[in-house]
Amino acid sequence: MNTLDDFITLLQDEFGLPVTIEDASRHLDEVSAWDSMHMLALLSALEQRTGQRISLPDALEASSLEDIYALAASA
Repeated sequence: MNTLDDFITLLQDEFGLPVTIEDASRHLDEVSAWDSMHMLALLSALEQRTGQRISLPDALEASSLEDIYALAASA
């Protein structure tokens, strides 16, 4: 996963979320079909793809998909 577009594609393909690049900066409460279970599953998928651990406390502080992507990109 090299780009934000790749991240959005992961959300669409793996989780069936109807998100677009425009949704990346929206607050998570505003993202269609997003819930806390997606966060846990997404972190697991990101850790598998990157081979790096992603801090759950940091992820829980994320307010947008873009913030979550940034955590994964920096891992």
